[in-house]
Amino acid sequence: MSRRPARAEHPRVTGDQTPGDQVLTLPNLISFGRLLGVPLFLYLFLVARADVAAVVVLAIGGTTDWVDGWIARRLRQVSRLGELLDPLADRLYILATLIAFTAREVVPWQFTAALLARELLLLGSLAVLRRYGYGPPPVHYVGKTATFLLLAAFPVLLLATASTSVETAAAAIGWGLAWWGLVLYWVAGGMYVVQAARLVRAARGPGAAA
Repeated sequence: MSRRPARAEHPRVTGDQTPGDQVLTLPNLISFGRLLGVPLFLYLFLVARADVAAVVVLAIGGTTDWVDGWIARRLRQVSRLGELLDPLADRLYILATLIAFTAREVVPWQFTAALLARELLLLGSLAVLRRYGYGPPPVHYVGKTATFLLLAAFPVLLLATASTSVETAAAAIGWGLAWWGLVLYWVAGGMYVVQAARLVRAARGPGAAA
């Protein structure tokens, strides 16, 4: 049975913009910069123990989460590479931060385990989709909101450990953002699983065995 490519089934942009093959665009350069920020953060936080500098790197990485996509749409520079780089940078920031924060006991291992379990669930869903000839589903606004909350929470939580003068307020704000981000992260994961299940049923056809 022939299947259309996943990109045709799930366009990742709306309106009259379609992904192009450009590489050296301003949005892609921003995404590359965000990727370089991941090892820089790990070095500053785990090796140099420069917590203030690590906060700055995390804050920049988090606040620029939406910038590359906004610029891509604004300048009409939406590209297939950019569609891959943006969620990749988000996931690497989250995973690297979780590992580093758990190592230095900024967050408990249970919180890290909850987020990693969601990632494993999503990886399993993606593996099933690839088996049926589909690519990753389009990023949902719930998932983007969860990612934004988590990337906003991490530098605030780190600030709580780096500065005693704002520790109480920063911890309250940071954990508020983190828990909401965790809940929405799982909600988005559930939505992706449901979407994947529908695609698999459609690929099998109405007469296929369950």
